[in-house]
Amino acid sequence: MQTFFAYAGAALAEIAGCFAFWAWLRLGKSAWWVAPGMVSLGLFAYLLTLVEVEAAGRTYAAYGGVYIAASILWLWLAEGHQPDRWDITGGIICLTGMGVILFGPRG
Repeated sequence: MQTFFAYAGAALAEIAGCFAFWAWLRLGKSAWWVAPGMVSLGLFAYLLTLVEVEAAGRTYAAYGGVYIAASILWLWLAEGHQPDRWDITGGIICLTGMGVILFGPRG
């Protein structure tokens, strides 16, 4: 359960942090958006250290699937663009890959 919350929190923190830069550079928002964005990106990095996996690379690889699925949710909930069937299918494929990486038997 800790892994789920760590990945979910990391995804939210990373997307919010990156969106702060997007808002500043692409949407014309104040440069003050960068400060909370940087804090959010720091939180993202910290949260990934809470995942109970023996190798950082495996943690990051599995996180990729969660990030993609969370980005599709962000697209819908924060930006108001409803995901299409290709977004959803791609997200499911990525989450399946995350599960293989994170929970596959190790020998």
